[in-house]
Amino acid sequence: MASEGDLVLVYHGDQPFVFARIEQIEPDMKKDWYHVTLLLLTIPLQTVTWILTDRYIDGEVFTMGGQPMRLEEVKRVAIRKEGESRDQKKDAHSRQARVIPFKRP
Repeated sequence: MASEGDLVLVYHGDQPFVFARIEQIEPDMKKDWYHVTLLLLTIPLQTVTWILTDRYIDGEVFTMGGQPMRLEEVKRVAIRKEGESRDQKKDAHSRQARVIPFKRP
């Protein structure tokens, strides 16, 4: 199931409509239903809250005003630097990250 902070593509009918970030998922008073707050990545930004079941959050088609809608989770893409092999990328991720403090001159 998509979770808070995930990016989703909202489909209206069979067409991709808008990207959105899931801001919050809270349980509804009805069992297995949730209040899903989405930040629509439009200009200007808009926030909407839809009441959805986990099947709909997972990508099953639902209707709003008689129109078919669907959420599709946008998968993160690993970006390789030029000349970096896959083995080097795995090694880089397995090492511990460290915080480098910002020093003012």
